[in-house]
Amino acid sequence: MSAPQTVRLGEMPSLSKLYVNAAATAARRRVLGAQSGSELPGCGHEVRGVTAGVGNLTAYQHLVGETASDVLPAGFIHALAFPLAMSVMNREDFPLPLLGMIHLSNKVVQSAPVLFSEALDIRAWAENLRGHRAGTQLDLVAEVRGAGEDTLRWRGVSTYLAKGVFLPGIDKPSAAAAPGDFTAPNPTALWQLGVDTGRAYAAVSGDFNPIHLSVLSAKALGMRRSIAHGMYLASRALADVGAAKGDAFSWDVAFEAPVFLPARVALDISTVQDDDGAWLRSDYVAWSPRSGRKHFSGSVASLK
Repeated sequence: MSAPQTVRLGEMPSLSKLYVNAAATAARRRVLGAQSGSELPGCGHEVRGVTAGVGNLTAYQHLVGETASDVLPAGFIHALAFPLAMSVMNREDFPLPLLGMIHLSNKVVQSAPVLFSEALDIRAWAENLRGHRAGTQLDLVAEVRGAGEDTLRWRGVSTYLAKGVFLPGIDKPSAAAAPGDFTAPNPTALWQLGVDTGRAYAAVSGDFNPIHLSVLSAKALGMRRSIAHGMYLASRALADVGAAKGDAFSWDVAFEAPVFLPARVALDISTVQDDDGAWLRSDYVAWSPRSGRKHFSGSVASLK
């Protein structure tokens, strides 16, 4: 689907202000019973000339285990574009509550490297509003180009769920097939995630969603404890895939069960090669070594 008409913003929105506004909007809707309808906004948002901060990039690389480089990691680009995507969800005409959104999956196509020194044009919009057995879901699309360029460098599609929110006119799908049995393989890595993992990723990504920050703030939104950011986990898995992915690749992840903090997470990465031994794809899966429950899985595949 092509991008809708865009509204150009003068600068990247502040995520902290967006979350404060989202909380105020949620309170107002509870009091007034207001509803924004069952349609997504007819426009997206765009900011031109966006640059990355070197301190933020260095902190991100250190946190997720990326090698120091002037090429922006694909997960960092997601974090760079994230405030713009959230600003679309914070519009008055957006029909779902921003707070408490659950990240179901993410699909990224990186067609060319993006350098730290480059200014970027970023735009974002929402599309594909549809029912889910547990609520209502939608796709949030972000695209990144070099400043003034037409060629797309990076495109991400994030699917979110507003759990327990059923909009009028949006059909609830039939029950989905139950997930297949999961047998944990031998892990290639074991992560030890402290209770401060959510706050650490928030500091480098700007994503201070309360469900990630503390037990108290997570409980206020219906979680029993704070949970790790999905994109922190996926970005760490991507970093573990390493340099084999090259400059042009697709990257996808599906989140199945949240990682409540603190936690130990087991990870397995398996590599697929062609007949000549060249890298084609890496598949990864992460699970709880205590319960055996799968947390997320995905793949990184060459576009060349």
